Amino acid sequence: MTQGPRRERRTVTARELADQFGVSERTVLRMVAEERAAYEGRSRQRRDQIVELHRQGLKGYEIARELSVSAGLVSIRLKEARAAGVDLTRYAAAGEGDVITRHLRR
Repeated sequence: MTQGPRRERRTVTARELADQFGVSERTVLRMVAEERAAYEGRSRQRRDQIVELHRQGLKGYEIARELSVSAGLVSIRLKEARAAGVDLTRYAAAGEGDVITRHLRR
């Protein structure tokens, strides 16, 4: 199996590169686009991280801050996970069950 050239993610926009090299924006996109498999792998990993952090009890904006993504993206990914049947039950923190039990006994 031959492996193609390893492409790094861009740190500048396609428009900036196009202006710098005197080519069209589309040419830049075609030449330096991230491989689809690499993008899908990163996306899948980020989705898994969002679900895991949600299960740990973090709020959407906290997850967004932790992963350096928008709160809207977190919300969308959690909604997609629910629609796909992913269990989003939050983990009970150590001793948390005791507080609930004590509250119910009152």
